[in-house]
Amino acid sequence: MLILSLNKKTIMSLEKYYVLGKTGLRVSRLALGTMTFGEDWGWGSEKKAAKAIFDYYIDKGGNFIDTADLYTDGNSEKMVGEFVKDRKLREKVVIATKFSYNGDPGNPNGGGNSRKHIVHAVEGSLKRLQTDYIDLYFLHTYDLLTKPEEVMRTLDDLVKQGKILHIGLSDCPSWYVSRAQTIAEYRGFEPVSTMQLEYSLVERNIEKEFIPLGQETGIGTMVWSPLASGLLSGKYKPSESGIEGEGRLKTMEGSDNKAFDKNTERNWKIVSALEEVAKEIEQPMASVALNWVANRPGISSVIVGATKMHQLEENLASLDFDIPHDLKQKLKDASKPSMEFPYSFFEPKMQAMLTGGAKVGHKPASYWSDVSLEEKPAGV
Repeated sequence: MLILSLNKKTIMSLEKYYVLGKTGLRVSRLALGTMTFGEDWGWGSEKKAAKAIFDYYIDKGGNFIDTADLYTDGNSEKMVGEFVKDRKLREKVVIATKFSYNGDPGNPNGGGNSRKHIVHAVEGSLKRLQTDYIDLYFLHTYDLLTKPEEVMRTLDDLVKQGKILHIGLSDCPSWYVSRAQTIAEYRGFEPVSTMQLEYSLVERNIEKEFIPLGQETGIGTMVWSPLASGLLSGKYKPSESGIEGEGRLKTMEGSDNKAFDKNTERNWKIVSALEEVAKEIEQPMASVALNWVANRPGISSVIVGATKMHQLEENLASLDFDIPHDLKQKLKDASKPSMEFPYSFFEPKMQAMLTGGAKVGHKPASYWSDVSLEEKPAGV
């Protein structure tokens, strides 16, 4: 991913733009997540507060907005569309939205990734967003049923019709992404430009397959929940009854959504290490956690969201400082993911058995070793 800056002087992180994947699409390092736009889910921001957050992000130089068709029952898209239209920003911002989830209970074709649903879903998003086209259109979640051939052909048709410009896959198995990209290359379809996946100090499993997949194929990696649903912000504490604190993580505690299942002994140890590092460098915990994610190998853009202005301010300041190497190592050690089969075979000690102990500069070997990966953001 290439970096495009406005000039040669030192400027704020949002005023540096990055080419997403192999596209010519120039986006901010930090994308504004709008899942919190609307109070329909019992948490989030009412319209006036959401508008203030949107304006602050735009005024700081941000241009990358992320939403989805069913975020806050469609109100997130409606707000984004209205805010963009009011400020006449359509050609200045990059809008990403998603399809997959079912908004019509009882209708088996009201969700999923079939051609029927995609064609219906895109029309709804275009209407709510008050736009003629969507910059980046994501399959939201793999449905276990629809073949990638059907998905890629349908999305390619929408590109040809001018309704979407670029294609993304979110929350899919790595084999599915790889298969979809191979189909696109073989048949001359619009390729996958971006993956959108969960990534944080708490959730690092994408390092095992998705990061090397993106590096090998040129697919950008856009990450969500870099603060682990707020766990890494410092506002929650463990208790005998669960989690103490106010916010989405507490509201969603006990739900069936594994994305909010963060109350584990391992995760609280990571929070403790993060708190120590944040105190050492005198930065907010949220800023440190975001800085660490944004500067990991292969990461193209990081989605940040907020319900309060001070949260957004901390988020947007996350790239204005460096974390010393020894403290980065402390965070890596505390959060290192387990390496089950077959990934344990790709770590340095096992790989050395293939080379007779000789050091070989073979690119794939670095994918699996957290030690050998440099803290180098994508495209730098």
